[in-house]
Amino acid sequence: MDERLRSFAEEPRLVAEPGRAARVAAVAEPLLAELGYRLIRVRISGAAGCTVQIMAERPDGAMAIEDCEIVSRALSPVLDQNDPIEGPYRLEISSPGIDRPLVRRSDFERYAGHVAHVEMAAPIDGRRRFRGTLLGAEGDHVRLRCSAPDATGAADVTDATDVSLPIDEVTEARLVLTDALIAASLRRSKHGGAIEEILAAAPTGAPQHQRRSTNATAQRDGRANQHKGD
Repeated sequence: MDERLRSFAEEPRLVAEPGRAARVAAVAEPLLAELGYRLIRVRISGAAGCTVQIMAERPDGAMAIEDCEIVSRALSPVLDQNDPIEGPYRLEISSPGIDRPLVRRSDFERYAGHVAHVEMAAPIDGRRRFRGTLLGAEGDHVRLRCSAPDATGAADVTDATDVSLPIDEVTEARLVLTDALIAASLRRSKHGGAIEEILAAAPTGAPQHQRRSTNATAQRDGRANQHKGD
């Protein structure tokens, strides 16, 4: 692995998941790094049984269907062997999509200028949820420019407030789908970005157990021997 890929793979996530999802991440993250990808997020849901969604990316921030299939084939037997789920599950490998989670310092820097939604573990000035334009990261804080709504409900840019949020207290951060974000993704696609990222215009919160043409995914049943008779 060359130095650029090593640096990409080794950048730590600053926003991570607890519980069973953390156990899955501990198994998945080093394997993804060996394959040249990196982990973005793990989510476990009870939809259609137990679904384990692992969101990953290539160095260019995209993740084609072929990449998802490569990861799925490599990761499925490792998860079965380590058994962090302790029961039958469906494994889904997915791309980040346009309205992607922001989990690393480089994410907050790369998408500066775009609108983001951030949720905090504890209130900051009486608020847990913030939405505004990303100004990047400064030290161990992420900076947002939040605009109060005007009489029509639109953002009043003349009444904007800059806020500094401690990254270690962020529970969730993601981009908000806007015309500017889609246009930026289209421009990246002309310079080698994957078309799957452009097509991922549907929010990543859509039902995860369903195959979606708007987001690159690969699915596989885990611990197949336990599915007999279902």
